[in-house]
Amino acid sequence: MSDIRIHREHALGLAKARKIAWTWAEEVEAKFDMECSVIEGETSDTVEFKRSGVNGRLIVAADHFDLEAKLGFLLGAFSKTIETEIMKNLDALLAKNAPKAGAKKK
Repeated sequence: MSDIRIHREHALGLAKARKIAWTWAEEVEAKFDMECSVIEGETSDTVEFKRSGVNGRLIVAADHFDLEAKLGFLLGAFSKTIETEIMKNLDALLAKNAPKAGAKKK
């Protein structure tokens, strides 16, 4: 079995982070036939995901995301490719929702 661990800091707050997590979950459900469930909490949420050969969770907090996934034997051979794809997708969602730098008011 191979493990994937990804940590991403952000400054979006919990409400926006939740929206990103929901978008991410919808994308992996559609694209990779994952089954996702969300457990909401006061200070963080957990998105659990699974399908044949992979299971994991995405912790969604006001200032970070932590993703952990366990890959089965067959998918373990592709762990670096899978990790790179997850990072690319998560980074794209974060960049799309990052606060825009604007002109300073006087």
